[in-house]
Amino acid sequence: MRDVPAPPIQNRLYGPQLRDALDRIERLVVDGLRHGFFEYSLACEIGKDGRRQLMIRAGKSHKFTIPEDEVPR
Repeated sequence: MRDVPAPPIQNRLYGPQLRDALDRIERLVVDGLRHGFFEYSLACEIGKDGRRQLMIRAGKSHKFTIPEDEVPR
């Protein structure tokens, strides 16, 4: 079975919290590439009511709470 490529991020319909998280990740990667080196980590856990707690550690931490209904299926 062949993997079907995912559509570009701009063409996907995501909720506002997930969109903010993805935009932050994109900015961090682009800034890191401009700077020449970087190290980031991502962690996620399921919290109350199925919400995802996404933590981006990149010098300082960024935390996003993504409601279950924003999680792509």
